Amino acid sequence: MFDLEQIKRVAHEVGFDLCGVAKCAIFERDRTFLEEWIGEGYASSLNYLKRNIECRADATQLVEGAKSVVVCAVAYKNPISDGYPDDHRAKVASYACTTDYHTTIKQMLFEMCARLKEINPDFSARCFVDSAPIFEKRYAVEAGLGWIGRQSLLITPEYGSFVLLGEIVMTAECNRYDTPYKGAGCGECRRCVDACPNGAVKERHIDTSRCISCATVECCKDESGCDLHGWIFGCDECQTVCPYNRKAPYFTNQKFAPLFNPITMTPEEQATLSKEAIAKKRGEKRR
Repeated sequence: MFDLEQIKRVAHEVGFDLCGVAKCAIFERDRTFLEEWIGEGYASSLNYLKRNIECRADATQLVEGAKSVVVCAVAYKNPISDGYPDDHRAKVASYACTTDYHTTIKQMLFEMCARLKEINPDFSARCFVDSAPIFEKRYAVEAGLGWIGRQSLLITPEYGSFVLLGEIVMTAECNRYDTPYKGAGCGECRRCVDACPNGAVKERHIDTSRCISCATVECCKDESGCDLHGWIFGCDECQTVCPYNRKAPYFTNQKFAPLFNPITMTPEEQATLSKEAIAKKRGEKRR
């Protein structure tokens, strides 16, 4: 058994800004919502979302005997997150201007597990960063990190939605668990809904056939006239306008410092930006 504060201390030592721990649970409501969302066609060509739905709802199917889910978050907001000039035509989501977070966060999670093993070697665990069917945002809420906003992203009081998540699903228990977040939330604010150029943001879910980020990152093939509005990779429109993001601080973990800035590039440099060029700049590896 771990002490909750032990886990949080180790998380901060390896570079995470936020950490919470929740008990493993079965999320029937989230599974039903996902199934209905898929049934309405909002998943478009993201077929991986249609697989392993049972695993998403029950983490014990990912790790036998799992008792706890450690949810870690790192803040990545940088000057690019504040938005582009209206006439800029080579826009890249601010997270994609940093190193490939899948690799960086997974290394941080592995280091965290190694340190936890030194404290208590008698447990098994798996680390995930967008690499497993798990309701990570729901677990983040259960672990007290924040709430799921109207634009379907996790919003934290401290860092807004400019956070990247990683999880450790482990067989060890904690002496106590974090309280699920029950803060103010989005209230009546609909700035993210109004800001989406293609109307992809609905009420706490996304129509991926209209989503610029899905079109440029996931390579959806069945979009119908999805105007990219100058975005080459990803999209920050629904995040830039969020009041919580406007007041959020910039990153402090230097592993997430921007590697390039499309705003300061010359027109010639902007013309060379492509999905492949961006992947090379950030050391992205195929998953």
